[in-house]
Amino acid sequence: MNDTIAALYRDESRTVFSTLVRLLGSFDAAEEALHDAFVAAAEQWPARGVPDNPVAWLVSTGRFKAIDRMRRSRRFVDWDDAAEHAEALADSAPSWEEQVDAVHAIEDDRLRLVFTCCHPSLSMEARLALTLREVCGLTTEAIAAAFLVPTPTLAQRIVRAKAKIAAARIPYEVPGPAERPARLADVLRVVYLLFNEAHATRAEALAAEAIRLARLLHALLPEPEVTGLLALLLLHDARRPARRTDDDELVPLDEQDRSLWNRAAIEEGCALAEAALSTRGFGAYALQAAIAALHAEAPSAAATDWPQIVGLYGALLRVEPSPVVALNRAVALAMRDGAEAGLALIAPLLAQLPDYPPAHAAAADLNRRAGRHAEAREHYRAAAELARHEPERRFLLQRLAELEG
Repeated sequence: MNDTIAALYRDESRTVFSTLVRLLGSFDAAEEALHDAFVAAAEQWPARGVPDNPVAWLVSTGRFKAIDRMRRSRRFVDWDDAAEHAEALADSAPSWEEQVDAVHAIEDDRLRLVFTCCHPSLSMEARLALTLREVCGLTTEAIAAAFLVPTPTLAQRIVRAKAKIAAARIPYEVPGPAERPARLADVLRVVYLLFNEAHATRAEALAAEAIRLARLLHALLPEPEVTGLLALLLLHDARRPARRTDDDELVPLDEQDRSLWNRAAIEEGCALAEAALSTRGFGAYALQAAIAALHAEAPSAAATDWPQIVGLYGALLRVEPSPVVALNRAVALAMRDGAEAGLALIAPLLAQLPDYPPAHAAAADLNRRAGRHAEAREHYRAAAELARHEPERRFLLQRLAELEG
């Protein structure tokens, strides 16, 4: 029985929590109610057996435990709102029978929680922390370690985010059709940034959480850009086994052992990318997934379909014009037409991206390939000085040493 309850907590606790947030109107009250519900399950289920719908049982039990807690607090604290709120919960919350029949509503609650934690009025740091804590259920200590910040700092970030949600009365809801595109873009950006940070720091648990979030969004809201994002994350993650050596040294794409790539993830990612592009309304994530799919399907860097990648980057540049996208297109163009063609496009982009390490790294690589070693050394030094992560810095310095040797 303990194993059953433990498995249910692992797989469904955040589902129960998300519904309790809606019913109780408070993150903290929902967390306490979730704990109380699982304690009750551990006490009652060994004798009575597991209910037919354990998720609904936990939601109902947690709600009633919260009402009892609020009523008890009224006895000791002069707080009229506690009693009024408890009575309102008792009157307005759905009945047990209604909850058993409303599995789809519980699933909707998970989506409501994601949109709440990713609300644009919160800072990006707060959105990331709150999503990992409340949607994924990671501990504050684990999140702090992943982002390399002290635990008290991360804890305060989460507390402030919750306080802002309460003070601003941010609605716990999925936005309507008029607001959804912009709000969904905010949610997808949180998941994308979370994966990128995990990818850069080799935080595999965080990368898995980002993919899990993308899967959840895709299951609940299978729109083209959600499909595209899930495809993109799967395709990038598929290359993870070949991206670093055992000594944690970076291996560039053209030197990776492609036999180490996760073929199952590539097949799934390619199928999702194709589905996203075949649906009206696709955007930047679907286009990026299509580019990643071409890389994943190629047997080698030389055999990659660079003309099609250049074309896809051109489409991406129209959808999402930015110097970073233009930089990536210039690198792809260099693979198609030669280093000099890429350098002609990168030179003006460096003025727009003076502190962006990949811009200097790309300029360094193309100058090296073009035989301009002095310029290559200059850009390798700049890229190494700007690099955020130690493996990246070591790789750039090794390239610099090879030119100076």
